Amino acid sequence: MTDKDRIQFDILTIFPKIFESYLKEGIITRAIQNKILNIKIHDIRDSADDKRRTVDDTTYGGGPGMVMKIEPIYKALRKLRLIDRYGKRKSALKKKSKIIVASAKGKKFTQEMAAELSKYDRLVIICGRYEGIDERVAQYLADEEISIGEYVLTGGELPALVILDSVSRLKNGVVGNRESIKEESFSKKGYLEYPHYTKPESFSPAKGISWNVPGVLLSGNHVKIREWREERSKNLKR
Repeated sequence: MTDKDRIQFDILTIFPKIFESYLKEGIITRAIQNKILNIKIHDIRDSADDKRRTVDDTTYGGGPGMVMKIEPIYKALRKLRLIDRYGKRKSALKKKSKIIVASAKGKKFTQEMAAELSKYDRLVIICGRYEGIDERVAQYLADEEISIGEYVLTGGELPALVILDSVSRLKNGVVGNRESIKEESFSKKGYLEYPHYTKPESFSPAKGISWNVPGVLLSGNHVKIREWREERSKNLKR
């Protein structure tokens, strides 16, 4: 395994415990144990400068809700040695790492974007809460804002997990069978993977009802099976 097969995630959040159970299950856990993934969760409150560990305040211009402050996020990034005192990064570091804000107004996350992000050595994801994050974080400190869809969540933790999972599985050694990645949905533009079936050949939920596996998949004729799968994939295209 080379350094190119490894990736580090730094996630900045005010709710670090949200990530605990997910990172202890399945292929993500195995990838961590195999040292393909290095995942570090950082509590933004640890970088607050008061005893109450304040990370939010009222919004300028008025309006409901609170906004996450820039100072704790700036200090957290400084602690990670990702930026200098001016908020800038060295060009060499910038080529290897990317700072992302999970944001509803960000660029829509796609499989193509996941593949591009998987080329980095280090991804830093900042999770917002409340009404959002002070705009100066995206303006001066982050490289990119990413949205996982056209809906609003209570925070950036779920988007961070979505990005982490989608990117991680593209690294060599994370998914057991690399062939499964080559033919899965979105592996090429507009492509959706064909339907899958397994045993039993016939399932009967009630007397007189049978839900059967398509006969072509039981035929052993690999040419016909391939044609059937290609046709089903075409029918699924968006």
